[in-house]
Amino acid sequence: MLKWAQTNLNRRRLLGGSIATIGATAICSSSAAARNAHEDHAGAAPNVDAASPAHKSAHGAMITVGSVDYARNGFDPTSMLTDWYTGVVSELPDGRKLRTFEITAEEKEIEIAPGVMFPAWTYNGRVPGPALRATEGERLNILFRNNGSHPHSLHFHGIHSARMDGVPGAGVIEPGEEFLYEFNAKPFGCHLYHCHALPLARHIHKGMYGLFVIDPDPALHPDQSDVASSRLFGSPENGQWQEMAMIMNAFDTNFDGENEFYACNTIAHCYAKEPIKIDRNRPVRIYLVNITEFDPINSFHLHGNFFDYYDQGTTLTPTLKTVDLIMQCQAQRGILEFTFKEHEPGLYMFHAHQSEFTELGWMGMFDVRETLA
Repeated sequence: MLKWAQTNLNRRRLLGGSIATIGATAICSSSAAARNAHEDHAGAAPNVDAASPAHKSAHGAMITVGSVDYARNGFDPTSMLTDWYTGVVSELPDGRKLRTFEITAEEKEIEIAPGVMFPAWTYNGRVPGPALRATEGERLNILFRNNGSHPHSLHFHGIHSARMDGVPGAGVIEPGEEFLYEFNAKPFGCHLYHCHALPLARHIHKGMYGLFVIDPDPALHPDQSDVASSRLFGSPENGQWQEMAMIMNAFDTNFDGENEFYACNTIAHCYAKEPIKIDRNRPVRIYLVNITEFDPINSFHLHGNFFDYYDQGTTLTPTLKTVDLIMQCQAQRGILEFTFKEHEPGLYMFHAHQSEFTELGWMGMFDVRETLA
């Protein structure tokens, strides 16, 4: 009986019927609102209210119904966009900075769509885990405690020694134990960390991943110090940017090896229901990571605009210029930079350009305003 249910209650049958009913979640439809949304495909008129039904019914008038209890989850996807974990900074005897982080693995049920609960394995009680941010050349100490019931680890995409790799035999720790990962912050760029305990697909899919950004040190890049300074968190140049942390993820709620929900920062359609406010006069920088399990690629498409893309974020010049769509395989990441300075205010959509992903939760809106209060 369970086998039959898993076979029939999969994502393709949900789409085929144009209605999702897992837990208390549904996909709603309004043909009139859909037509209005289609007319504003590349950005809504300035007088469109972000709370109006038109922007919520785009892409086939399909969107989750209801709201998620962020307080119960212990994290809010809007706050996640700018919630950088910079750790505690001290000075080493040689004058270098030591930056220390603390991360704890714990099991926690989270709500990923209205009424849909998921038994997650988390870092610091959230999915994705905290967005770590450091500066090139610093010494990093990451104290990891495993309060879960399975062996876990932290594997960082970066440069480090074999014994700090977070793989079986080199940093995977048992429940109730702790481990100190120590390495230098390099190279600069947009990276990630995740659990590397086996089976890997299960540990990643359950929520054990997070963003790991290393800002360039302008002093080490004198020929491009202006660009490096704009990425250095806390600098005056960096303060001019609207920076966001975005992780593309998905959830297999019936554990059949196919995802029923897709999202950016975990909550299906969260940025469609609560569009991200943007000041049209300030440039935007997105640190984007794909950690979707069970699908070979994910993508990011921006409506009515184009962006420059820095693959892996390890260069100070774009690897792709003036594109509106990029694809990322699992663990691929990069930096997107764009501006709405020459655009009219309004709602501009962003989403995966796999329609199935969009309709199952991975779609949002930028609410571009003349100024932000």
